[in-house]
Amino acid sequence: CLEIKAELEDYGYLKKTKQMKKAKIPLFDTYKLIDSTIYVGKNNVQNAYLTHKFAKGNDLWFHVKDAPGSHVILQGEISEEAIRLAANLAAYHSKLRLSSSVAVDYTSVKYIKKIPGRHNCFVTYTNQHTIYIDPDIEIIKQYKKK
Repeated sequence: CLEIKAELEDYGYLKKTKQMKKAKIPLFDTYKLIDSTIYVGKNNVQNAYLTHKFAKGNDLWFHVKDAPGSHVILQGEISEEAIRLAANLAAYHSKLRLSSSVAVDYTSVKYIKKIPGRHNCFVTYTNQHTIYIDPDIEIIKQYKKK
């Protein structure tokens, strides 16, 4: 909530308050596999931080194709299980949550570029692969880091 309020203040939609302090590192959801960790941004601030500051060049970035949604970062060992979980998270945390066979694009973070003149969460990307996934909350619950 504080992240969203700070963003609205930055863009002039809300009057800035003196006591409002920006969170240096946004809190985002974390999911743990044996050799991998998956991070999910749930708003513009978290998405921009994850994609442009937190992620390294060889990490994988996931996002639903042609729809608004979370940026998902996969760090560590890349396995089919990790890719399917990250794609499931991207599909579940999007406008297409209730759809079946959701197209999720993924690529290395080094192929993500900011769009000039747009907010940091708007990006273009190349060298992507597409996976089709049915969002399933039960699978997601199994991996949620406590």
